[in-house]
Amino acid sequence: MLSPLALAAGPASPADLLAARMQMGFSLGWHIIIACLGVGMPSLLLFVEWRAVRAGDADLMRLARRWAKGIGVLFAVGAVSGTILSFEMGLLWPGLMDVYGQVIGIPFAIEGVAFFIEAIFLGIYLYAWDRLPPRTHLLSGLPIAIAGVASAFFVVSANAWMNQPRGFDLENGRVTRVDPMAAMFNPATLHQTVHMIIAAFMVAGFGTAAVYAVGMLRGRRDRYHRLGFLIPFTLAAVLSPIQIFVGDYAARVLAEHQPTKLAAAEALFRTGTHAPLSFGGVVRNDTLHWAVEVPSALSILVGFSPATLVKGLDQVPRADRPPVNPVHWGFDVMVAIGFFLLLISAWLAVAWWRRRDLPRPRLFLWLAALAGVAAVVAVEAGWIVTEVGRQPWIAFGRMRTVEAVNPAPGLWVGFLIVLLVYLLLTVATVYVLRVMTRAALVRAVAPQERA
Repeated sequence: MLSPLALAAGPASPADLLAARMQMGFSLGWHIIIACLGVGMPSLLLFVEWRAVRAGDADLMRLARRWAKGIGVLFAVGAVSGTILSFEMGLLWPGLMDVYGQVIGIPFAIEGVAFFIEAIFLGIYLYAWDRLPPRTHLLSGLPIAIAGVASAFFVVSANAWMNQPRGFDLENGRVTRVDPMAAMFNPATLHQTVHMIIAAFMVAGFGTAAVYAVGMLRGRRDRYHRLGFLIPFTLAAVLSPIQIFVGDYAARVLAEHQPTKLAAAEALFRTGTHAPLSFGGVVRNDTLHWAVEVPSALSILVGFSPATLVKGLDQVPRADRPPVNPVHWGFDVMVAIGFFLLLISAWLAVAWWRRRDLPRPRLFLWLAALAGVAAVVAVEAGWIVTEVGRQPWIAFGRMRTVEAVNPAPGLWVGFLIVLLVYLLLTVATVYVLRVMTRAALVRAVAPQERA
């Protein structure tokens, strides 16, 4: 269904459509890293501060204070990148907002409230560290953690609506009888929000632990670094098997509500029973070449039986199919990293069960350092599956992406400007965090030198 804007101005050119998609994809891909840290880090911080206050532990308090400063920097940067994304929704996709804005506006509005709550209490938390009693200060941080998770939920629920549009009727091309609750709590909401929030905690856990793993590889094996590694890594390790089960559930939901996306993720072109799971390979001429296949595994995954019928891409008109290769590769990368993170988590669990210590080989620390980057790559790959796998629809089955894009020419200029802005943001963020890290190391070493 063409929006009134597209009908009035004409469709956008393929080049401008590509520019809009690249700008949105790049902005979202950059912001999601900061957002994951913003969701997961406050809970880690509060746990560490709680343990520090309860036990009077100086090392834990050092961790809490250092993490709090890092969260402050990341929140400021995330506010900038999140604001850019909010403007892009209206500037790049006015067709979507013109027709469906009243349907999906509620979760965005609530997310804005959650953001302001988070900002207010983060200011109180950082400013009042030495001005409030320890327990009161700790309580002031709870709204930060709750608001961060709430923000993720409401934003992802809006994205879930784009995968499963609900909560409205269409009469003569106009939206009527809007039900915001039905829109927000659509069939994709549960698995997408849970999957994303767990992923955010895993990125925060493995990412934070990776910093201390690198420090330990460089010889800093003191208790401060061990705690800085063990606490976030343990949280992420506990969530790793849970995430795999959530992903398994999500695949079955896709089989029921978005079989085209699942077929693209598995590069399955032929509908039938005994459908295989395919790893790797390249799609050419509607055929997957050089893949490793597990016979009947996809049918078993979807319906717990090899006889389960799985719909392939042959059931979808060619014009309605997503690009298969990026969706298939993104899915494989996400799954492979998920099992990699599960294995190194199990390695730590076995070593801790045997002797209450980290695994002795340095290889473990190298892999733990790699896990921080790998968790981020897994999230990015998952979003490729979610977004590219929905194409050519911006609202699945309701509105095509080409109908929603801004028909004004010159979107490439905006894309180049956004690239420059994010380059500056990246350089500034890395610089500030490195300066803070050096200052923390100097303060840690100075007392030892004076002694």
